[in-house]
Amino acid sequence: MRTAGSLALLFIAFGMALSGCKSRSREEIMTDPALVYERGHKAILQGDYPLAIRIYEALMARYPFAAETRQSRLDVIYAYYRAGESDSAIDAADTFIEENPTHPRVDYAWYLKGLTDFERMPNFMERWFRVDLNQRPPTQARRSFLSFATVVEQFPNSEYAHDSRRRMVYLRNRLADYEIAVARYYIDRGAYVAAAQRAKVAIEEFDGAPAVREALEIMVYCYDKMELKELAMQTRAMYRNNFEGEIGERKGPSKKKWYKLWLAS
Repeated sequence: MRTAGSLALLFIAFGMALSGCKSRSREEIMTDPALVYERGHKAILQGDYPLAIRIYEALMARYPFAAETRQSRLDVIYAYYRAGESDSAIDAADTFIEENPTHPRVDYAWYLKGLTDFERMPNFMERWFRVDLNQRPPTQARRSFLSFATVVEQFPNSEYAHDSRRRMVYLRNRLADYEIAVARYYIDRGAYVAAAQRAKVAIEEFDGAPAVREALEIMVYCYDKMELKELAMQTRAMYRNNFEGEIGERKGPSKKKWYKLWLAS
């Protein structure tokens, strides 16, 4: 019995010693910003984004001026994004961009900001249930488009520029479709001035979108209704210069591409 009791005490003492070692190890890590950052980076590599967020937030709170903290402010954007914390990801991206406008990886912050808004848009389940997404105010789509445009225009050599262009084409088409949906709404209510203005926005802001063709048709229709013959004639000429046939005939595809160079793949 004495032997059993001695062994039990030995195991308890050994366990307490191990616990003490672990506690000292954690304390040692927290006194070194580089080690803390390494733990956060490891958590990201392992896909444990909530843990990475907690580590990065602790690092930024405890060592606000450390070199590793600056990198953590960038990495935590990605961790928020992957953890599904969209608002936190956007806020963190905005903060990083504002505080580090000349950082060599600020393009990455803009890209992640665009990606976060891009993935907040309505998903395929809503399409499955036949929800008309074109009639929804595309707030996230507009913000995402502008973020990707910043990457493309300000950082054309960025490794994220190509993917940003591809996503911009999709967003451009989505935004143009929304303008057409609004224009149709105004037509149904006899508000031809407003309808023509929304169609004009689709043409001027989203050049290259398939909806441009219908936008021109809407403008001609509205000008005819308002008896603005000169404007209707000019718009018809524009239509003929870019599409086969007269308005309403739909004889063929556009004669020339409307895509801007910065939207080319």
